[in-house]
Amino acid sequence: MALVQTVRRRQLGAELRKLRTHAGLSVDEAGDQVEGWSGTKISRAENAKVAVKEKDVIALLNLYNADKTLTDALLDLVRNAGKRGWWQSYTGSVNGETVDLAALESEASSVTTFEWAVVPGLLQTADYARSVVERLNTRPDVNIQALVEVRMARQAVLSRPSPLKVWAVIHEAAIYSNIGGPAVMATQLDRLIDRAKLPNVNVQIMPTHAPAHPGMSGAFSILGFPQRQDLDLVLVDTALSSQWYEEPDEVELFQGKFQQITAEAMGVEDSLTFITEQRDRLTK
Repeated sequence: MALVQTVRRRQLGAELRKLRTHAGLSVDEAGDQVEGWSGTKISRAENAKVAVKEKDVIALLNLYNADKTLTDALLDLVRNAGKRGWWQSYTGSVNGETVDLAALESEASSVTTFEWAVVPGLLQTADYARSVVERLNTRPDVNIQALVEVRMARQAVLSRPSPLKVWAVIHEAAIYSNIGGPAVMATQLDRLIDRAKLPNVNVQIMPTHAPAHPGMSGAFSILGFPQRQDLDLVLVDTALSSQWYEEPDEVELFQGKFQQITAEAMGVEDSLTFITEQRDRLTK
């Protein structure tokens, strides 16, 4: 959960810096006006180097004349710093990267993803997910059932009051594959069709005949957060490990890649037709 706590601190620190700058104060000037603070402490808080207590954040927000909406949002970040969600019960049963992903998705406002070989986890059925995990797992001690349960539970973000927005580009090879057998694959494509019709989900298919595009270097996902675009994260998953990219210039690089990928993929309506036709072939 260290990554999750770091992300929350970065989100809080970035907003505190923005408010201080808008108030026309230097770090030293702000530190001098709040009891128990200094310029150094202000700088460390803004750069996510230390945890900040709720009462200290309130003092800074009062100094910066933050409005109620932003104040409430930032205090939620502080209160949630040690938040425990359903995913915590799986600590020890699944790897830390899986727990981190579930926690971060619960706070994200959007996910954009490109997948080469499989349907994205947020759009999978349980049987399809089980087949994928069984075939792609490289660790002999992995708890397959726990991984499938986590993958299914993660999907609750698609139907929460402010649902996660998902934009997925999937290579057509994943649609033509026979993961789990025809019956499992047909049910998976049914699920994909249903999800693609949700107002918060866009699905595009990347055709085999598409010209060279940045997705050819591998699958990745971008998690967007509601506070600031420069707090977004990128996940690059491989068979052996998961790599997170946090630096704004790195995230911007992947955002540019995704824009190019969507431009080369089929349109949303054509993609839905493509998936439906393949589903129909499997059910004949």
